Amino acid sequence: MSVVTDNCSRSGSPTALTSEFPRRRKCALQEATEPNHIRLEALARRRDQSLLELGKRCLAVLMTQSQRTRYLKTGGILALLLFFVYILSPPSTSPTSASVGSQTIKTKCTKPYDSSKPLIQYAVMIDAGSTGSRIHVYRFNNCGPTPELEHEEFKMTQKRKGGAGLSSYGEDVEGAAKSLDPLMQVALDTVPEEYRPCSPVAVKATAGLRMVGPELSQKILEAVRHRLETVYPFPVVSRERGGVEIMDGKDEGVYAWITTNYLLGNIGGPGNNPTAAIFDLGGGSTQIVFEPMFKMPDKMEEGDHKYELTFGGRKFTLYQHSHLGYGLMAARNAIHKTIVETKHSSNAQDQSWLSEPVHNACIGPGMQAHVNVTLGEKHPLGEKVQVKMVGPKHSPAAAQCRGIANKILQKDAECPLKPCSFNGIHQPSLAKTFAREDVYIFSYFYDRTAPLGMPDSFTLRDLQHLTDTVCAGEGSWGVFEGIADALEELKGRPEYCLDLNFMLSLLHHGYEMPLDREVKTAKKIDGNELGWCLGASLPLLSKDSGWQCRIKQIN
Repeated sequence: MSVVTDNCSRSGSPTALTSEFPRRRKCALQEATEPNHIRLEALARRRDQSLLELGKRCLAVLMTQSQRTRYLKTGGILALLLFFVYILSPPSTSPTSASVGSQTIKTKCTKPYDSSKPLIQYAVMIDAGSTGSRIHVYRFNNCGPTPELEHEEFKMTQKRKGGAGLSSYGEDVEGAAKSLDPLMQVALDTVPEEYRPCSPVAVKATAGLRMVGPELSQKILEAVRHRLETVYPFPVVSRERGGVEIMDGKDEGVYAWITTNYLLGNIGGPGNNPTAAIFDLGGGSTQIVFEPMFKMPDKMEEGDHKYELTFGGRKFTLYQHSHLGYGLMAARNAIHKTIVETKHSSNAQDQSWLSEPVHNACIGPGMQAHVNVTLGEKHPLGEKVQVKMVGPKHSPAAAQCRGIANKILQKDAECPLKPCSFNGIHQPSLAKTFAREDVYIFSYFYDRTAPLGMPDSFTLRDLQHLTDTVCAGEGSWGVFEGIADALEELKGRPEYCLDLNFMLSLLHHGYEMPLDREVKTAKKIDGNELGWCLGASLPLLSKDSGWQCRIKQIN
């Protein structure tokens, strides 16, 4: 029995357990004849299974040790490849947030398309118009090859007696400069402090300031520049790049064209989408810009009207012209002046009529208006006169008013380079070179049609019907009762009939657009203001655009 006991004794080492595997099976059989043999046999089986599993684990350890070095090398190569893929990948288009000071700015990518540009940029543009000033604060991202507008803040100066434009302050140049303070407060409220030193500001004055003369206008502009540079933290665009200037009329129109087509997605992206024409009606001037399509061998005539533009890598040859003196306020004065001079020519020796009401077919029936008419220097009646204008008593006179509007367009003026639109100005025929593409009319076009319920798209014939209804007088205004504030608008503007007649005359008689031609009008596209300001701001985001980041002073 001692031999059996020695041969079947347990060993404490893993090696002994593995090498004695056959012997243990024999011991188990020998013990089967002993008491409790069934229990012992079950224990032996479980022990054998444990030994087998332990052997497998030991073998796995040995194999892992032999392959570990190779796995580490392979993993390192894969990690390096993934790093390069991340670096070279295009910007993510999923929205992300960037914390700036106390503000969190959401944008659509995590890094700029061009590493030399910041992810987010701001630009501040002030439109110093003839009737008031307006500020536009734009925020862009550089997620793609062309800056994308993300947000716009807009505000205009409050109305004041005598006008709110820079020119209305006359010799008070400091007052003119300070009139922009409420607008600049919007810029301070909108642009995070960290971005202000690298957010350029520019001021572009239009026709109104041009009319006060070069000496006074320059003094006003210098006062504006000085205040912006000394009071506010934004870099002002240089004099050489027109940071504070009277904008050339052709630039005003082209910038408005860029704004409209940029917001419509016609330019700045992939593809060669057809572009829209723009007709901008301001207070002192009106602009037209479009991309005419000529049939070979015809092409654009050379001249100041031709404007070659590259935007987003695409080249455009545009027709543009700014008709100074044909903005809505200037047209009002021209129509009133025509009526006054007609009256004066039949009463040259007697000026007593100036104290009496003067009949004006462009004033609504039964309405009246006290009008200040500018006649010009050395006029027999003086440079300016105030006249009480009264409309027809009963019968409407829309056709008569339109005749006066047609007259001031001077369609019979000499046309040195044919064809001409009006006042002797060359223009390619819209019917031949721009017959089907979209035409957008805005500014005063929108301000006079939208309050009366006109849709975003209508024909000139629709505009003619609206004009005739307004000029027919209050007895025909029942159609406007369901439109909020329409009747109040009509009753508060005796010259509404004049305004609509001039617009219709300008489009149909001046630009020779047929009555069935459809036009589109809007104040905003995708929540962004139309006009020239956005188009003028986009170039400021490029390098060498006339400004440098300001260094913040440390006290």
